[in-house]
Amino acid sequence: MDGRPQITLTATVLDAPDARELAGFYRRLLGWSATQDEDDWVVLGAPGGGAGLSFQTEKQYVRPVWPAQPGQPQMSMHLDIRVEDLEAACEHATKAGATLADFQPQETVRVFLDPAGHPFCLYVD
Repeated sequence: MDGRPQITLTATVLDAPDARELAGFYRRLLGWSATQDEDDWVVLGAPGGGAGLSFQTEKQYVRPVWPAQPGQPQMSMHLDIRVEDLEAACEHATKAGATLADFQPQETVRVFLDPAGHPFCLYVD
């Protein structure tokens, strides 16, 4: 051991105007189940364990702009989601409630916006 205390990443937390609404989108997209569901806080657990996704209501939430523009709220992070079939995954994401971003940086990546405006990428290796 290197003297470092035991540290475990348990989740990424996304702010939204409505935690339950955004969690519902990611349930549809990923097929994950809620392990905690409160008015302003929802946790989705990854099947098989590992880090999950959490959602908290933030009344002062401001939707980020993608791609970044001077003077506009910028994303502070995004999710990368590997898929086997990009076309099928894009169709699924749209049906779940995502919006295809206007700007697409690469052929093997599709940038989408979740209902709260957080960018996420679907990609194939």
